[in-house]
This record gives sequence, structure tokens and C-alpha cells, in this order.
Amino acid sequence: MTVDGLLPALSAVLNAFFLVAGVYIYVSLLRQIATRRTNPDAPPVRTFDWPEAIIAGILAYLFLYTVVRASTHTVTQMENGDLIGSAVLIVALLLALVGFLRLRRFDLDSLGGFSKIGFFRTAVTGGVLMLAAYPLMFLADVATQRLLRDRPQRQPIVEMFSESSSLEQRILIIVLAVSIAPLAEEFIFRFFMYGVLKRYVGRVVAILASALLFAAVHAHLPSFAPLFVLGTCLAIAYEWSGSILVPMMMHALFNATQLTAFAFPELFQQ
Repeated sequence: MTVDGLLPALSAVLNAFFLVAGVYIYVSLLRQIATRRTNPDAPPVRTFDWPEAIIAGILAYLFLYTVVRASTHTVTQMENGDLIGSAVLIVALLLALVGFLRLRRFDLDSLGGFSKIGFFRTAVTGGVLMLAAYPLMFLADVATQRLLRDRPQRQPIVEMFSESSSLEQRILIIVLAVSIAPLAEEFIFRFFMYGVLKRYVGRVVAILASALLFAAVHAHLPSFAPLFVLGTCLAIAYEWSGSILVPMMMHALFNATQLTAFAFPELFQQ
């Protein structure tokens, strides 16, 4: 076998290995979650109730309504004002949700596990689990491209970052994607939406439903399947670790990696 034929074969073997490893890791996490026993000596943690279910239903309706509106209005180019407006909106939604839960006297630290594990462990755990999720997302992306056949159009914010020649604009996108979006989206979709769904429909349905909503909100059909896989992995990581900081770290690492690949396409072409 020539070198030209050996490299694709080696690449295929490595891809298959990472895919099997990713499946094994997340199946193992699910098994650990399923067999976990509740500590009878642990103090009870107050869970979400019907007021939170109403708020979650309103949010789900607004998110899906926005998706439907977006499907009828194709956005081909984004401006800085669009980015700032999106950041202000998601931060306002986050603060309103935190304020509501505080008024309801929820202990957000205990409920979300914010102080359960340290930063170093959060970073390592998030990095390993994000690395394990990548082959699963890659498989979903390949399946989507095969199904759509044509080369999918990238998201407007991705096009904006790739084609931008302004350092200020790229910094704005990086701040939004690596800090604001992971913090707000994980709090909303994993901490709150998943938490409410888990309370009423069970863990498995909650994981799938929250991931479906997370993927749909991005309003980009070619990215739906990979984002659904990502949302599923983030919810599993949150349930397994007991700390919302782990999926926040994973989300931040994912966005940072994507932006790095778009910034240096000549290095990440394959």
C-alpha cells in the first residue's frame, strides 16, 4: 500500500476508534446515572414546581415562535448591532430568570452545583467529555451532509466571523461565543429547562426534549443534528457531574474550538 493510500486508511481507523470511545464514555455515564443511589443522609434539595413549569412553557413557546419566524426570514449577513442586540437579549433573559428563581427562594448554588467541584476539575472534566462528544457530533454532521447532499450554508455568525477583517468585530464574536453564550444558554437550557422537564417527564425525555429545543433555537437546519447531539451530551454531563459548570465549560470549549478552526481554515481544512 502506498503512502497516499495508507493515510486515508489510518485516518479512517482513528476516526472509528474515537467514535467508539465517545460512545463508550457516554454510555458509561448513562449507566452510572441509572445505577446511582440517593444518599439518605444528604439534605433534601428543593426542586422546581408548577410556577417554574409555567415559565418553562412560556420560554419554549417563545423560542419555537422565534424559530418559525426565522425560517421565513433568511438572514444572509449580520452586523455588529445584531450581535450586541442578541447579547443584551440573552443576558436580560438570564438575569430575569435568576431574579425569578431568587424571588422563589431557590438555593441556586445547591441546585446547580456551582460550588460542588473546583475550577481545575471542571476544566479537565469538561475537556474530556467535550473531546468524547466530538466524534458523535462529527457522525451527525456527516449524516446531515449526506442527507442534504448539497454543501450546507454556514450560520450567519460563522460567515461573519470567517469573512471579517476587523479585529474589534472578531473580539466581539469571541466574547459572545466563548463567555456569554455558554453561561446563558447552559443556565437556561440545562439548568432550568432540563430541570423542569426532569421534574415532570423523567430524566430520559428531559434530556432529549431539552436537546431538541436547544438545537431548534439555533434555527439552522444543517446544524440541527450535530447541535442535538451536543445538547444531549451537555445534559448527560450535567446530570452525571451534578454541576452546571461542567456543561458550561464544555460549551465554551466547543465554541472556542470552532472559532479557532474558522480563524485558521488552512490548518483545519480536513
